[in-house]
Amino acid sequence: GQRGEEEEHHSLETFTFYLSEPLSKERVEAFSDGVYAIVATLLILDICEDNVPDPREVEEKFHGSLLEALSEYGPNYLAYFGSFVTIGLLWFVHHSLFLYVTKATRLMGLLNILSLAFIGGLPLAYQLTSEFAEKSHNEIEAIQVSCVITFFASIFQFAIWTTALLNEEETLHAFARYGGKEHAFMFAKLALYPCVSLGVFFLTCLLSEFSTAIFHLMQIVIPFAFLALRIFVRISLTAIKSVMSLSRRKVVLLEEEEACLSPNEMLS
Repeated sequence: GQRGEEEEHHSLETFTFYLSEPLSKERVEAFSDGVYAIVATLLILDICEDNVPDPREVEEKFHGSLLEALSEYGPNYLAYFGSFVTIGLLWFVHHSLFLYVTKATRLMGLLNILSLAFIGGLPLAYQLTSEFAEKSHNEIEAIQVSCVITFFASIFQFAIWTTALLNEEETLHAFARYGGKEHAFMFAKLALYPCVSLGVFFLTCLLSEFSTAIFHLMQIVIPFAFLALRIFVRISLTAIKSVMSLSRRKVVLLEEEEACLSPNEMLS
């Protein structure tokens, strides 16, 4: 019995060490960039293949007006831009994350593959929200599927950073560690998409009038919210530092005043 416990403990240590073994950071980044590029290409092919009006239909139905014919594909174009913005911003977050990662581990590589698996599902989300639009029966369900895909694609990115924080001296640059210059902003950046996708998912459960047009407009607005978030974090950190510096100055002034007082004055 004791030998069996020792073997089990040894196998657990081996498994833990296996997950913490180093992995080539450059190959992780190269593989990830390739997946992001393929997903963006699939989106472009989808929008170019199925959303170009037929010349004969333009002449007969729209009296030769190409702009009127294109207006019928407006929801599909909106879905394309919303999905492309999501892919682009998730790639930007991924790039910022690995910019501060100094050494990748096998566990981080596994979490990265899981994130890329859901990134690859974003063209599916685009197809669903473009096909089931305009108050169709499954419009809300299509939005919810898109939210689930986006949530898991982003939450695994957050898990990579959390895993890196467990051994931050070896895996993270000093700027992204606890108390580092970029730590608070990295947390806000990586938590943005999980929070937004969860919030939209619960909104679809509460609001029956939620539409795909609103959903895609929110996707397009998120980069501006991203910039506003960075400004807000910078202002908050500056305000906290100024308050802390003022409190320290007051403490120093009180100590200097006490040092200048005579013993009788201090007793009085």
